[in-house]
Amino acid sequence: MEENMEEGQTQKGCFECCIKCLGGIPYASLIATILLYAGVALFCGCGHEALSGTVNILQTYFEMARTAGDTLDVFTMIDIFKYVIYGIAAAFFVYGILLMVEGFFTTGAIKDLYGDFKITTCGRCVSAWFIMLTYLFMLAWLGVTAFTSLPVYMYFNLWTICRNTTLVEGANLCLDLRQFGIVTIGEEKKICTVSENFLRMCESAELNMTFHLFIVALAGAGAAVIAMVHYLMVLSANWAYVKDACRMQKYEDIKSKEEQELHDIHSTRSKERLNAYT
Repeated sequence: MEENMEEGQTQKGCFECCIKCLGGIPYASLIATILLYAGVALFCGCGHEALSGTVNILQTYFEMARTAGDTLDVFTMIDIFKYVIYGIAAAFFVYGILLMVEGFFTTGAIKDLYGDFKITTCGRCVSAWFIMLTYLFMLAWLGVTAFTSLPVYMYFNLWTICRNTTLVEGANLCLDLRQFGIVTIGEEKKICTVSENFLRMCESAELNMTFHLFIVALAGAGAAVIAMVHYLMVLSANWAYVKDACRMQKYEDIKSKEEQELHDIHSTRSKERLNAYT
């Protein structure tokens, strides 16, 4: 009988411990972190593969070659963009972890206000710093989203030309890379619908795959923007809660101090009356 009671108490204690742990999870920050990781993964992975496909398309169908030396051409720019993607993936992986840790500490500080955990001035400064940094990152992701829409627009034009060629017989349409600033004005890298390279490019799966990869990368950048906005709402709410909690904490400290002073005064008067009576 006693063993069954002890087992029941143990199960109850484990259940309460699990409930307490689940209550301390910052679910809003967790959702924002998952959305951020998903968006960054889509943008970096699909963007990297789309850039590689762009290099193959330029070399195979537009007959472009890498410039010898240190000349800054389109292939060098694509390599730079790939390294930027590597940096973005690493930076926001770390930043997502930092925001999750901040969410855990803020949630714990609010829930354990009357316990041993105290909200410090440093903690409030860290929360304010994260709000400012997240706002800057949101603006940066807005720029990245706008920049990612450019290759989507270019490939959409190319896809439209391929589609119009199949619909209208005898149409002679051309695509000049100088329109998009990919090559200089002096270079003429133009491909027309009557050429064999254009027909092979339109029939290849590489063009369709690269186009859709850029679309997914654009969607990933948009998801990262939404995640940054979500983080801003979470951080602003946490900041307001922490600010109110600090006021409540100061009020409780002043109240306990006044009660202690009243208790000391009452004790002193009681002693004086007792001494006077004796």
